[in-house]
Amino acid sequence: MKLSLLPLVAFLTIAHAANLPPPELYWKSRLPTTAMPTSITDLLHSAGGGTPVHTKYDYGDDSAASFLKYGGGVFIIYDEAETQLQHNPFASLLFLEKDLKPGHTKNLIFTKTSNQASFLPRRVVKSIPFSSTKVDEILRTFSAKPGSTEAEMMKNTIKACEESGIKGEEKYCALSLESMVDFITSKLGRHVEALSTELIMKKEAKKKEYRIMHRVKKVGEANLVVCHKLSYVYAVFYCHKMETTRAYTVPLQGEDGSKVNAMAICHTDTSEWNPKHLAFQVLKVKPGSVPVCHFLAQETVLWVPRQTPN
Repeated sequence: MKLSLLPLVAFLTIAHAANLPPPELYWKSRLPTTAMPTSITDLLHSAGGGTPVHTKYDYGDDSAASFLKYGGGVFIIYDEAETQLQHNPFASLLFLEKDLKPGHTKNLIFTKTSNQASFLPRRVVKSIPFSSTKVDEILRTFSAKPGSTEAEMMKNTIKACEESGIKGEEKYCALSLESMVDFITSKLGRHVEALSTELIMKKEAKKKEYRIMHRVKKVGEANLVVCHKLSYVYAVFYCHKMETTRAYTVPLQGEDGSKVNAMAICHTDTSEWNPKHLAFQVLKVKPGSVPVCHFLAQETVLWVPRQTPN
């Protein structure tokens, strides 16, 4: 059963009738020198908000609360046979920091999740409940049948947002673009860059061998924020600031000529992570032993202080 788009259309109609400023104007007023990445612009103009579709490997998986709490908001905790892990699309995005060098090759796939739900204006979002204590009301609002896949997805996203962060993590669920901007400016100030993985030369979206090219660049360390898109009926981002991280831009070239300007995060302290975290199973390392890195999905936004020229 699909979630009804009629309630979202009604909310957007109300917002238009009330002459509410579009979220992008708020971005421009608060971040006038920060370019908006496609991971954000793609979520601004979708008619009716889009319908989230639940898949096993979507960010709104049933394990949402667990992988957000123990995995830095990126990967599901798995306890599967190695042959099954090889079919997990997120597994290919993992790597060790020592391999982040020109010439290194890795089989990767960069695809967008099926959840293309768009942003709602903050004043509209504030009129809609977002709490585990009001799940029934939320499900009625969006015509979601209790017990359905979509209802469970929404409940898990709310639960993940209400969970406390791991040690050293400052977390926040942004229910609108305006609230994301406010969280970022409160943590990093207004002179920031918003970066996301970009497919420069697109080819068929399939797993292929990519080679790391020259000009790998460290763009942040410790003082950075990553915002991951969660599965919900409108755009919700799980943003977190962790001190033990490094961020890189990594130019990649596929064997078929495709090019990707990928964002990568390296977690330098994984001692608090669940030992069954996907990263440890794939990379064959133990919690707290070595930095664990992963490329960011296209929907994810990396925020770093703007670097001043030398």
